Amino acid sequence: MSGRNPTVVVLAGPLKGKTFVISEAELSIGRETSNSVCIKEGLVSRHHAVIRKEEPAQFSIIDLNSRNGTFLNSIPIKERKLEPGDRIQIGDSLLLFLPDGVESPADLLAASRPVRFDDKQLTTSSVVQLRPEDSLYLTFKNPRRSALPAERTVSDLKTVLKICAELNSTRGQVALLRKLLELIFDAVPADSGAILLLDDSNQPVPATSLSRHPAVNNAVVVSRSVIEKVLETRAAFLSNPINPGDAPDAQESLRRRQVQSVLAVPLLLFDKLKGVIYLETREPEVQFDEGHLQLMVGVAGMASIAIENARQMEWLETENRRLQSDINIEHNMVGESARMRAVYQFVAKVAQTHSTVLIRGESGTGKELVARAIHLNSGRSGKPFVAINCAALTETLLESELFGHERGAFTGAIAQKKGKLEVADGGTVFLDEIGELAPTLQAKMLRVLQERQFERVGGTRSIHVDIRLIGATNRDLEQAIPAGTFREDLYYRLNVLTVTMPPLRERREDIPLLASYFAKRCGEKATRSVKGISVEARQYLVNYDWPGNVRELENAIERAVVLGTTELIMAEDLPEALLERQPMAGGQLTQYHQAVLETKRRLVLDALDRAGNNYTEAAQILGIHPNNLHRLIRNLELKPPQKK
Repeated sequence: MSGRNPTVVVLAGPLKGKTFVISEAELSIGRETSNSVCIKEGLVSRHHAVIRKEEPAQFSIIDLNSRNGTFLNSIPIKERKLEPGDRIQIGDSLLLFLPDGVESPADLLAASRPVRFDDKQLTTSSVVQLRPEDSLYLTFKNPRRSALPAERTVSDLKTVLKICAELNSTRGQVALLRKLLELIFDAVPADSGAILLLDDSNQPVPATSLSRHPAVNNAVVVSRSVIEKVLETRAAFLSNPINPGDAPDAQESLRRRQVQSVLAVPLLLFDKLKGVIYLETREPEVQFDEGHLQLMVGVAGMASIAIENARQMEWLETENRRLQSDINIEHNMVGESARMRAVYQFVAKVAQTHSTVLIRGESGTGKELVARAIHLNSGRSGKPFVAINCAALTETLLESELFGHERGAFTGAIAQKKGKLEVADGGTVFLDEIGELAPTLQAKMLRVLQERQFERVGGTRSIHVDIRLIGATNRDLEQAIPAGTFREDLYYRLNVLTVTMPPLRERREDIPLLASYFAKRCGEKATRSVKGISVEARQYLVNYDWPGNVRELENAIERAVVLGTTELIMAEDLPEALLERQPMAGGQLTQYHQAVLETKRRLVLDALDRAGNNYTEAAQILGIHPNNLHRLIRNLELKPPQKK
């Protein structure tokens, strides 16, 4: 059956109200008129993005390294699978993806009939066997038979070319096998036939079948002895009517089925058996001949490659879908780098478990976002997600926050209070900076992890909770254990499933995506129109080491949005620490910034020279903190003059 093609509807922008049908393999979007969707606005690159068909009912949006980025549901992306109702933002244009009526593959097996094996031994007096390597030099033992007429040879060649073209344009193994059998029936006078493929134990298994007279029998019958003969000899088999005195049982079996001829050829790929094509004819005046045998050997050789390619393609598509499902998770993280994809795969694998998770990484890398993603994609998503920063409260307050307290437990406890662990029952508890827990609280948390129970402060009744614990730390817990600041038994209880968030400097390819995302979000908050980031500013962003990671990047972009005066974030809008870094290889400094850097170098070197390389005195001369002086020297890549 056929369906309507998916469409893209423009909700906002110069083309508002227009609808574009994805009738080809892809729909290109950009400023140039050669694109399927031509958006004439300055924020759109000449070739901005493309919507590409990946499989019959699946499409992806791919950014073509555009200047101002492509956003899917407000998240900047490089490549992402499209879902019904997804919103694509390109410049000021907003597009809605509607895959209504996408054509689904038909049930290609509906016309196939079941296959039944005939176990009678087939013994005939007229048998021709042909090996593939001999097919071009076929000679017949019967001298009265002449070579095939030239007209038939030409016809067979045309048939082979037609089958080759049809198979190359057919997608999917089931569809290909069905199409192959139909094409064979157009070229060979078969009444019924089947294609059998070998399974993992090398047993022939029916894959598809066809009959010109489906009402005669409920099943297509194949001779087991013929199939076994072909598999044993690896040669094509042609059998014409049996003699009256030969094999009475087989004769009676064939007479009942009115079989006149049998033809079977092996499917060989690189000398490895893949299956058999089996054909029968029942018409008394029609028989298979050596020409049909020759043709079928050629077709089988060509079909073997096509069948194997289709099988491999289906395996790759299945594997691709499996890998895509690993990263197709709901989350608020931004990044397409290999390090972030590994994090997405980790989240997809652990989300459905109940195991404790430990998230490691520097401050500002997004550890809480990972914890929320695990909760959001788990069976606990409908229950509370409770986050607690263990370094933000004193030991007494943190104990009360975690476990709650009874009335009168301490001064000011005028009423009973439930702790965060109790509030999160059925859900997830995220303990940020868990390495900062005091020793007494570590002992209590160990009991929670072991027994899922605790007592409120000042209470005596044990409270049972069903929670999943996710901890996060930027400390080296392995070093904290011998130092006596972290319990070893608690560490082993926490370290069940561990993931380390990469610092921003180790995934620089994600910086432009993150910067675009923060620019858009901060622009909306500040009610300012921010269309993108200049090329020069991007170079500074990518070249900076970001000791504060994603959090520092967000702050830098927010500052640039607030202080900037143009629709693009310019280099001069960025914090001074970024501008003190040289741009990456290939980047060009403006004359203004080059002059600023040279002036800073001279001032720092002069101050160090006057202070005799004493950093504290040099910082006083410059009127800055010594830490800032060290940063300047590092960022300006200076080598202080040697002491005289």
